Amino acid sequence: MPTRQAMDMAREQGVDLVEISPNANPPVCRLIDYSKFLYQQKKRAKELKAKQAKVEVKEIRFGPQTDEHDYQFKLKHAKEFLEDGNKVRAYVFFRGRSILFKEQGEVLLLRFANDLEDYGRVEQMPLLEGKRMIIVLTPKKGAGSSKAAKKPAAPAENTASDASDSEE
Repeated sequence: MPTRQAMDMAREQGVDLVEISPNANPPVCRLIDYSKFLYQQKKRAKELKAKQAKVEVKEIRFGPQTDEHDYQFKLKHAKEFLEDGNKVRAYVFFRGRSILFKEQGEVLLLRFANDLEDYGRVEQMPLLEGKRMIIVLTPKKGAGSSKAAKKPAAPAENTASDASDSEE
């Protein structure tokens, strides 16, 4: 269809002539209300953004001489964070002369990563940045969805018990 005829059709219908695929031979155009089209695109983009999983980074701080009980307590919290689908940034903070124990800090972080290998994987190996030695762990693929899978199960049990009550 000639361009002039398409533009006349658009004017008659009170809509816009929009070029969809300019590289095609012949170019592809549509008759649409362009402001409505832009509104729908923005709305779709907003919905997609809302559906995206927002990953939080949780921090856990160790000292180079962290005791076993403190280590286990922090390990338990890290497991919870990873199960919830959050990243974990664990770091050993060296103060004063404790920087002499860099090896101890690295061993502690590697042990931490090893204990959490069922819940997450290492994204960044231990790295010394200033007075901190940092390791970053990300949750495994199925870790974040386990929490979502548990929630629908609870109402299903209630409906089963309600159904048995109505039969009596």
